[in-house]
Amino acid sequence: MKFADSALVRRFDIKRVRDGAAERVPDTVANEEPLEIRLTYWVKDMRTTASLAVAMRTPGNDRELAAGFLLTEGIIREARDLIEVRQMGTQPSGEVLAEVARHVDIDEWRMARTSFAGASCGICGKRTREALAAEVPGSFQKGLTLDRHFIDRLPSSLRDRQPGFAETGGLHAAALINGRGEIEVMFEDIGRHNALDKLIGNSFLAGRESLDQYVIFLSSRSSFELVQKAAMAGCPILATVGGPSSLAIETARDYGLTLIGFVRDGRFNIYAGDWRINL
Repeated sequence: MKFADSALVRRFDIKRVRDGAAERVPDTVANEEPLEIRLTYWVKDMRTTASLAVAMRTPGNDRELAAGFLLTEGIIREARDLIEVRQMGTQPSGEVLAEVARHVDIDEWRMARTSFAGASCGICGKRTREALAAEVPGSFQKGLTLDRHFIDRLPSSLRDRQPGFAETGGLHAAALINGRGEIEVMFEDIGRHNALDKLIGNSFLAGRESLDQYVIFLSSRSSFELVQKAAMAGCPILATVGGPSSLAIETARDYGLTLIGFVRDGRFNIYAGDWRINL
């Protein structure tokens, strides 16, 4: 699929140098623009609105990005916590407004932080790793068990659904895989955290408050923040094309998640929760 200028990609005239020769050609690149997430909430009897975060993201699915961010940050837990989330101005704009229910205690959430979030990274502003761990909704001792061939098929399934990456080489993808190995939803974004937040937010807004019967597959490496986001969404298996960080492995083992890396070319490594994979 070829794109003209769109929310997902943009085109620029560039100078390409090859074997010492230069030519001016059009090039398609991933689009990146700031999104301000604003939050309306209650403090005692006062309704107030404040800036929550600024995310550098690929425009599109901004409502899903905001909802996923609120969930993975622990601000909301279930459907009744979120009144609405809406795009401000024309579509797409650089601002989205989320309103949480009166019972949502923002002061308690802020106690675990040095400030409001500065970006959708999963750890920004938090005081300690323990503060993060305390927010994860329980341990993952149940969930799917999978055949190894299920994992082997993930890269080709994702490649077929990545038009933005095929065009630019600069977009990350996050896919939600059901127990039959089918991609139910997939999102691309310049930021791997944003792609995952869009996926999680889409699932939350669609009424899936837990992803305990799904696999999340990412085109990126895995880091602590991505494991934390998967855990906050209730997903027991996170698989990635790239490798994990040390803290990603330790966190997955702490939470009881299955963490799989280097899923490519018919091979993969299991870093945590190997009992879920039938070899």
